[in-house]
Amino acid sequence: MKAIFTTEGPAPAGHYSQAIEAGGFVFVSGMLPGPGVATDGPDNFERQVRAALEHCRRVLAAADCGLDAVVQCTAYIVGVEHWPEFNRIYADVFGDHRPARAVVPVPELHYGFLVELQMTAYKSPAA
Repeated sequence: MKAIFTTEGPAPAGHYSQAIEAGGFVFVSGMLPGPGVATDGPDNFERQVRAALEHCRRVLAAADCGLDAVVQCTAYIVGVEHWPEFNRIYADVFGDHRPARAVVPVPELHYGFLVELQMTAYKSPAA
């Protein structure tokens, strides 16, 4: 196993790694939108989703992967009413790539954020 860390992503706020590479896969820990992302405003949810996706992208890049290598994503969103907007933003970012995915509505997330993303990517042996 190899721990992945990049200063381009949010520093872990607890006893965990940004990601772990093992067995040809990269397991990205849950990524919140912050720090530095406001939790209010008219485009609040979209801003938070895009920030969390960008954090995941940066951590994957540190493991020599991209979003195109993601095989599974779990999204925790506060409020089921955000599901359609999440799906729209997610589709915009991933394009034709369609990893396996679960969207889990939850009552709240740490620091008042509305989304947290966890991903698994396949790292080609040639990479």
